[in-house]
Amino acid sequence: MTTTIQVATFKNEPFTNFSIEENKQSMYAALAKVKKELGEKYPIVVGKDKLFTEEQTVSINPGNVDEIVGTVSKGNQELAEKAVQEALKTFETWKKVAPAARAEYLFKAADLMRQRKHEFSSYLVYESGKNWAEADADTAEAIDFMEFYAREMIRLSETSIHQPLTKIEGEDNQISYIPLGVGIVISPFNFPLAIMAGTTVAAIVSGNTVILKPADATPVIAAKFVELMEEVGLPSGVLNFLPGDGIEVGEYLVEHPKTRFISFTGSRAVGCRIYERASKVQPGQLWLKRVIAEMGGKDGVVVDETADLDAAAAAIVASAYGFQGQKCSAGSRAIIVESVYDQVVEKVVELTRNLSIGLPEENCSIGPVIDQKSVDKIMDYIEIGKTEGRLLTGGSRAEGNGFYIEPTIFADVDSKARIMQEEIFGPVLAITKAADWKEAIEIYNDTEYGLTGAYHSKDEDRINYALENMHCGNLYINKKCTGALVGAHPFGGFNMSGTDSKAGGYDYLLLFTQAKLKSKKLS
Repeated sequence: MTTTIQVATFKNEPFTNFSIEENKQSMYAALAKVKKELGEKYPIVVGKDKLFTEEQTVSINPGNVDEIVGTVSKGNQELAEKAVQEALKTFETWKKVAPAARAEYLFKAADLMRQRKHEFSSYLVYESGKNWAEADADTAEAIDFMEFYAREMIRLSETSIHQPLTKIEGEDNQISYIPLGVGIVISPFNFPLAIMAGTTVAAIVSGNTVILKPADATPVIAAKFVELMEEVGLPSGVLNFLPGDGIEVGEYLVEHPKTRFISFTGSRAVGCRIYERASKVQPGQLWLKRVIAEMGGKDGVVVDETADLDAAAAAIVASAYGFQGQKCSAGSRAIIVESVYDQVVEKVVELTRNLSIGLPEENCSIGPVIDQKSVDKIMDYIEIGKTEGRLLTGGSRAEGNGFYIEPTIFADVDSKARIMQEEIFGPVLAITKAADWKEAIEIYNDTEYGLTGAYHSKDEDRINYALENMHCGNLYINKKCTGALVGAHPFGGFNMSGTDSKAGGYDYLLLFTQAKLKSKKLS
């Protein structure tokens, strides 16, 4: 298969239409199957060794806290060191495996995950609290990442030596991209399959070996992914699975002199600490570490008076409350031009009040947030919001044996207010009024983040102005500000949103490689 065909034939994995009865019954069957498997124990994986430790993480269903999803062994510094040494040893052979052969493991894994799509989605429903559509999209994106990065590795390997370098008479000059070494992948709870798998396989297919530290709240889905990669025959030691404490294990790996790069997705505070710790050159360290970080956002939807107000209101609600607002791309701010402010607010409130709250396995619109710590943080922000804006709906815990919070809206919020400036990571929307469309864009830009944004308008001149002046990594016109598709919407942001490493883009794999120029004098 040629590179042209590989790239041209990539198509995003389709989302499942659960309004079709056959698909609905298939999902119910998968949920029932997975429910019988809940409560299993999962080991640390270092090379060929599967290690069970006394200290464990118990993963619970955030929608039903009496239900244990699984128990996962926890690592320590001794096991972290063992993982580094195993990854170092394996790197010496893995880096020599042909790129097409490395890519083949990803193709096989994508195909196998596709066959078990509803099963993986069911684990997401139980462990992360995603409803069917959100879980299905997460699984589809994981498949997309594997397919896309496999094709990209083939393309890069076949085209890198043919880059149009300046011709020098009497010389043969070529450039190639070689892997970095041992990398640490620290994955988040909010996309515990897609982001976890995507960042891991991007590093692996580029020729690196990886130590995967999953989010504490969602380690089971990561363990299932590790099992999948083992099933397709990925050599032992290429992917090492090491759940553990962020300081004892995570920071130890970040600072280790033999780790070459860190791929992190998570909060601004943790991302900045990793960036700081990774920048220090340790004794015996031969390189400056590379950090690939996606750290969050305070994203917003801007609506002017020419917009389709119904569509804009729907986009605001979808952006704010998809997966309970637990997305770095979540539209937790709405900035509306004064002349249509009341109309849009009324529509947004009506749509929000119609959202159902309940168990994700019953496919309610709004499920739980991830854990009690998140509940406490979000409820603290809601109390702050009551002093900074006008509470229109929500504002309380919701019923259910889990971490449920009502979708909450505050209107008439000052653009400098804390709930307009700080990432809440929950189902809380702050709405502010702008005198005109230009002021609305200025308010949108007034944040330390710069991840996603949306602008709703029918005026082409204003749209063009917004495209040039709204400062974010992913800007959407007349759409919601969430839901980036691999290959179509390379994802990553500016400022404190991270290193603008465009996941799902055509330059992403370069972040896991280093360029080597080979110059040969011709006789």
